[in-house]
Amino acid sequence: MSRGTEGATPGFLVWRLSMKWRVAVDRAVAPLGLTHAQYSLVASLYGMQRTGERPSQRRLADHTGLEPLYVSKLARALETAGVLERTRDPRDPRAVQLALTEQGSEVTRRAINVVQGLLRQLLDPLGGPGSARTQEFMRDLTALLDAPLDPFSEHETEQS
Repeated sequence: MSRGTEGATPGFLVWRLSMKWRVAVDRAVAPLGLTHAQYSLVASLYGMQRTGERPSQRRLADHTGLEPLYVSKLARALETAGVLERTRDPRDPRAVQLALTEQGSEVTRRAINVVQGLLRQLLDPLGGPGSARTQEFMRDLTALLDAPLDPFSEHETEQS
């Protein structure tokens, strides 16, 4: 077990792993002019566009788990940098649709390759991306992501 994690709670370990990943991705995509949050946005947008979807900012916020206001701020910065374009949705004039520019698609492809290399490094102790342990880990992560979290649930009020 890593130094400083002996006796750690699962929540602390999730926090540490998420911070380790965020910092590594930030450093890896910085030479491409991206931050981890921007990478999350453009990589998600890239995947959605490949399936023919031109998502709204709200849809992309829901997909990434980022707050809609933060997605709007990131999208404006990425638009200024020439990475994506924001247009009004013809079906809903209140909604803003996002699409990668040609430059944005190229930067995103390069960033995805870099992050995939990091992911292989991260998953190596589990046997690599295709291993049975990694598949089990992904099922566990999905179960945790699907579990509702309510700071005001019964468990919290029982302890008060």
